[in-house]
Amino acid sequence: MARFIERRTNNALVPGSVVGILGGGQLGRMTAIAATRLGFRTAVLSPGVDDPAVSVAHHHIQSDYTDLSGLSELAERADVVTYELEQLPLKTLHWLSQFVPVAPGCRVLEVAQDRIREKTFLTSSGIPTAPWSAVMRRDELLPALATIGRPAVFKVAYGGYDGKGQAMIGDDTTDSDVLAIWDRLSAGAEMTAVVEAKLNFDCELSVLVARDAGGNKVAYDPTFNIHKNHILDTSLVPAPVAPGIAEDAQSIGYELADALDLVGVLCLELFLMPSGELFANEIAPRPHNFGHWTLDASYTDQFEQLVRAICGLPLGDPSRFADARMQNIIGAEAADVGRYIEIANAKLHLYDKAEARPGRKMGHVTFLGGVSAENGADITPKNPGRQSDPAPFSGVNG
Repeated sequence: MARFIERRTNNALVPGSVVGILGGGQLGRMTAIAATRLGFRTAVLSPGVDDPAVSVAHHHIQSDYTDLSGLSELAERADVVTYELEQLPLKTLHWLSQFVPVAPGCRVLEVAQDRIREKTFLTSSGIPTAPWSAVMRRDELLPALATIGRPAVFKVAYGGYDGKGQAMIGDDTTDSDVLAIWDRLSAGAEMTAVVEAKLNFDCELSVLVARDAGGNKVAYDPTFNIHKNHILDTSLVPAPVAPGIAEDAQSIGYELADALDLVGVLCLELFLMPSGELFANEIAPRPHNFGHWTLDASYTDQFEQLVRAICGLPLGDPSRFADARMQNIIGAEAADVGRYIEIANAKLHLYDKAEARPGRKMGHVTFLGGVSAENGADITPKNPGRQSDPAPFSGVNG
């Protein structure tokens, strides 16, 4: 199901060039590993000395994302800079881009990191979404909700991830309780938000697209996602949908990548409606948790694809050579990862995080090929449309 758009040759960075990475989490870690495998050196800028990416990078700049001293060092060292999280100050990327190429670019981040700009962009691009309304102030919340109707989903515009910063509004939620949601999530500070109609969708799909500076594009097979407690728990590929649905999802991803003039990778979350229509939910301009299956079941994984795109190398083959089930290892589950070592078709990935906290992604395991109940990895979803919570996927832990 993976698809190619015609390749053209771009100027490429040579081996030994330096890939700069803003962010030291697990996505930065796996990006640094991919860059090293392709012969590049890496410089990671992040606040924590023990961040997961630090131990695999050639150089670590311990710095806040607004500190000009650290940013100056990154600009001096790097030949190109990318990022592993959306919640970065835009002024940081604008400043860096004066001295070193930044990919994906500032406009892509500006759209992706704020739900109002994101929904506005999707709507203006003619891509269907759930009915929604921007809420710029507390006194706009109830009128917006009256327009959208109930049930609805309330989401803060900036900073929410893994279910944080959102709340369900039911048919029986009182107006005072609705306003209490605003007060709780704003904590007295200024805030903007969106209210969306709650969709009765069949299932959630995610698609990953890569695009280079020449406009060449590739798309991976869409995945079927299952959330638990608003955190991604499992991703299955191939998704249990008709081939036409999968191709439509990839086509929407291509449209977005071109509209954003993307250089890098783009993740798109979609809701599949009973009618077969796909509604876009959220985007993330980086590798994503749902795409971790590509590390073990695709000819070119999402992290190598990112490095190829931003460094001017030809995009790699995204084709899947095995069915896969990716399972997150969250919190205390990390204490029992030894059981995966003895499973022949299980590929274990740990993120080098010292402390296991509730809801924290400590690693993942991918089951390849002929999975079965014997290894705890039945990839056949039962009633798929009712297992997936309408949870967001953008944020620092994706």
